[in-house]
Amino acid sequence: VTIKELQALFPEVSLMTIHRDLDALERNGVVVKFRGGAKSVRHSADVEFNVRMNANNPGKHAMAQKALQLIQPNSAVFLDASTTNLALAKVLPDINLNIFTTGPSIALELCRLHNPVITLCCGTMNRKNLALSGQNTLQMLEGINIDLAFIGVSGCSVDAGFTCGTEADMLVKRMVIQKAGTSVLMCGKDKLSCLMPYTFAGLDEVDYMIT
Repeated sequence: VTIKELQALFPEVSLMTIHRDLDALERNGVVVKFRGGAKSVRHSADVEFNVRMNANNPGKHAMAQKALQLIQPNSAVFLDASTTNLALAKVLPDINLNIFTTGPSIALELCRLHNPVITLCCGTMNRKNLALSGQNTLQMLEGINIDLAFIGVSGCSVDAGFTCGTEADMLVKRMVIQKAGTSVLMCGKDKLSCLMPYTFAGLDEVDYMIT
């Protein structure tokens, strides 16, 4: 919505009050202000995979390059189904790793490599974000030891912590953080101050945030 539209909708409210109210909404993580207006950051679910695939690709590549510095040979690495982790999968070197993922697209991308052992976690496919989740996924993760986990973020704010769009994804991300020796949150700048329905971790519950 633009400031002009808000003035037309609420002619009895001063311009200063409109700006002050938008500032308060932004502090609470409800909107993000831009020049001449504001947009909502409340979403009922994650954006579809094919839309996210084309968003902030230079940023995802930069995050993937930073993430590579944390990966050691012969370790057990978890990648969730985020498009940022797909960018990481595209630049992973061909070294000995045990890689677990809930992203079929990520597993297929990793097939170009010869040395890693790739395990695709079982579960129910979410057609919108191409992620596997559900009770079968949780049971499988329960029996896996994870050295290093890379987890995508749909929203991040000081008050709500790290958030995502579905309860099923929240349960998987939360369990992975609990299981992992080191947890790394992959958070593009467009996700900062965004608010999604489900919190899966507080800011103090993870080891690294790459942005």
